[in-house]
Amino acid sequence: MPIYEYACKACGFQKDVLQKLSDSPLTQCPSCEEQTFTKKISAAGFRLKGSGWYETDFKTGKKKNLAQDSKPSSAEAG
Repeated sequence: MPIYEYACKACGFQKDVLQKLSDSPLTQCPSCEEQTFTKKISAAGFRLKGSGWYETDFKTGKKKNLAQDSKPSSAEAG
């Protein structure tokens, strides 16, 4: 669930609120109880750059294939 920033136009109170995408925006300020509580528009706290990353991007040698190494061998399974 995303965190939204809200600010009251009447009293200046600000709050971060965890809400579902399907939830209606809040309108009543929890501080002064006026109907002037609005959602702020802000940038994300992180940015994904490049073409993506994979499990093997930062690993070397035998560490590169951890998913395959975690499967039990036929000797261990039997």
